[in-house]
Amino acid sequence: MKLRLHSPRELATRLRLTARRNPEEVEEYLDTHHEEWEALAEADPHDAADILEELGEQAATDLIADLDPDDAADVLEEMRDDLAADILEEMDPEDAADVLEEMPADEAVDIIHRLDPEARMELIAKLEPYFTDEVRQLLEYPTDTVGGHMTSSFASLPLGMTAGEAIERIRQLNEELEDLSYVYIVDDDRKLVGVLSFRELVFNRPGAGLADVMIPNPIGVTPLTDREEAAELAQRYHLFSLPVVDDSGRLIGRLPNEEIMEAIQLEASEDFALATGAGAHETVFTPVLGSVRMRLPWLSLNLLFALVVTFVIEHQTGIISEEPILAALMPVIAGLGGNSGFQSLAVVIRALATDDVPGAQIFSVMGRQLAIGVLNGVNLAVIAGALAMFLINTGVFNSNSSPITMGLAVGIAAFGNVTVAGFAGSGIPLLLRKLGLDPAQASSIFLTLITDVVGFGGFLAISAAILS
Repeated sequence: MKLRLHSPRELATRLRLTARRNPEEVEEYLDTHHEEWEALAEADPHDAADILEELGEQAATDLIADLDPDDAADVLEEMRDDLAADILEEMDPEDAADVLEEMPADEAVDIIHRLDPEARMELIAKLEPYFTDEVRQLLEYPTDTVGGHMTSSFASLPLGMTAGEAIERIRQLNEELEDLSYVYIVDDDRKLVGVLSFRELVFNRPGAGLADVMIPNPIGVTPLTDREEAAELAQRYHLFSLPVVDDSGRLIGRLPNEEIMEAIQLEASEDFALATGAGAHETVFTPVLGSVRMRLPWLSLNLLFALVVTFVIEHQTGIISEEPILAALMPVIAGLGGNSGFQSLAVVIRALATDDVPGAQIFSVMGRQLAIGVLNGVNLAVIAGALAMFLINTGVFNSNSSPITMGLAVGIAAFGNVTVAGFAGSGIPLLLRKLGLDPAQASSIFLTLITDVVGFGGFLAISAAILS
């Protein structure tokens, strides 16, 4: 593999594309070009992480081990936490501890959570005491709470300062902290009393007190606040980060923007997984038995519902014997309803995830989705009925009934199932929320039951009534 490139970015782009097609070639190249690998990792850790994620675990471990601890830490921070944990487990514990100590404690904890218990204890024992204390404190909080992801790196100023003194202090903080999006104001007891707006600070007189300059009573969370709830607060009030206070209101940390964004993405992926009956925390790297335990209960319920549909069909086999073409048309009607229902389901679950459906608007939302289902149903009824008539007239389908009556049966069934599916797709998640359950919890399984019963059973019942 020969590369003549002028910058680490160009090299990274070429290596990333090649790694997706031929990871062994990239492994061989990086093994023989240590200086280029080190320059790439130092210049752009994100690109370096992307390349490592395409390589084998052992190759990625060897390449991380070749880097200085600070560069290795930067690269691991950009990798998936589960893969970063696998790499640390393969490294010498002393070297792995040196890398972790170069990370912010909250980032290190995200990776430590994914280590095997034995490796976790061994690695923590190798960390320096100053770092271990902060890590242990964060590990005490559940992973789905703010406390498990907050950072102790934040800017704060005492309430008694003037605007001029605050500006000078912020200049000093800029050399110590990476993120100065917000500067929090605390009283003598370290209680959070306000947040500083740089605009107000700059345009006020130097002698003005911070009490007159700050925004009082800022939105804050506690370490035990659910991380998704914190992310919703940040979205609602358009905040880049959130201050974390203890039970007494003392400022103890900050939930950074990257953790808020990760929580939003996690919530969206969890809702999608739950809606299909998969595990909320399942990934493509989840152990096989873990995935089976999360999926099997919902698949078993799906089997039970499928038997209900079978029972409905079995009790109407007479009309199928008289008109065999109905057996071929049933999946068409059920499929139309299923797709229509999933569209409504996706829209409503997305709205619920962003808290865009107030209680007073529930019937309005359902009415709107029902109206959409009716209009789509009318159009699809005409199209489906016309196609059925055309296919029977041209001899593509063989039918014992007239094309007009068969087209009428297909059209009415299509209209009914699409309309019911649109209403059910909006109603199921809203009903689950009303019952205090997760709106996304296997909604698709319940929706499939309804669309199959109406699609198969309803179609056969309508056909029996029209064709008899």
